[in-house]
Amino acid sequence: MRMKDRHAPELRESAFHVNQVWNFSNELSFKVWERERRFISSNEIDGYTKGATKEGLPLHSQTVQAVSQELVARRIQHKKVKLRWRVSKGSRRSLGWIPFKASALRYRNGQVFLSGFDKPLSLWESYDLSKYELGSGNISEDARGRWYLNVTVKLKKTPKASLGAVEKSVGIDLNLKEFAALSDGYVVELEKNYRKLESELAKAQRARKKARVKAIHAKIRNRRKDQLHKLSTALVEEYGAIFIGNVNASALAKTRMAKSVLDAGWSTFRTMLQYKSDDAGVWFDEVDEAFSTQTCSCCNTRTGPKGLDGLRIREWACSHCGAWHHRDINAATNILAAGRRRLAVGIPVL
Repeated sequence: MRMKDRHAPELRESAFHVNQVWNFSNELSFKVWERERRFISSNEIDGYTKGATKEGLPLHSQTVQAVSQELVARRIQHKKVKLRWRVSKGSRRSLGWIPFKASALRYRNGQVFLSGFDKPLSLWESYDLSKYELGSGNISEDARGRWYLNVTVKLKKTPKASLGAVEKSVGIDLNLKEFAALSDGYVVELEKNYRKLESELAKAQRARKKARVKAIHAKIRNRRKDQLHKLSTALVEEYGAIFIGNVNASALAKTRMAKSVLDAGWSTFRTMLQYKSDDAGVWFDEVDEAFSTQTCSCCNTRTGPKGLDGLRIREWACSHCGAWHHRDINAATNILAAGRRRLAVGIPVL
């Protein structure tokens, strides 16, 4: 939820001090590793930062503790001894970020009261937060200097389908020709949001119009998120079980197809599907899609197009059983079959 722009100066000031706490905790953690070959916990870090707020650090003690907890969580997630340094000024300045705990936040009449701030922070309210029980979260800055409140809320789950009673299921094959093909024969077209604005973006970059460049990037990002949100919501509402191929987007992003892969937003789409499925009680799983395009979904023989030359073949006939296949729909059907086998007996797929 976006915050009023008038709060930007005080938020930047708080973000500056958050960066100092992060950098201190990051360096402390690294030195303990060098000296003792062990990872320091957030509670141990809090012991070193205890009393800093009383000595003049203009942050609430809960914010300081939230920073150390986040650092430890990200260190474990990325499996790194030392995380990236947060820069407060210059061309490589880190975007503003202020974490908080659930007990540090209160909401009333379109404003949030956050521990450490003397005045309430006003919101451009798109949701009525009074309906929810607010949890932990953070205040973050985007590339255009706009600030947003990101907070978790507790919702009552209404399970849609149980594990043993899945009414309708679907397999999804992600690709770059179209965005996705579904096992029931539906093909989702790729919007190509970046490609549509690529020439306009290039003009702004050549003219060195930084504000315009950031605005175009934001438009591309928002259009992509809008498409992915609508599609993922529609799938979760229609199906009781969703199986999707585990295409390695990060590896493909290092090839000549990088722009197209990043424009498609496969990883973001899978993340949306997963958390929306969890919330709606829909079964979601990623399955191994190896050989899914080469395997005939009717007789399970690998008679489909192979190699780089085979990528151009969009439709093919099985030489064993004669079945005619759309390349991507056939792959989605195989992914669905693999997901059902995995759901039933828990064995490796394909």
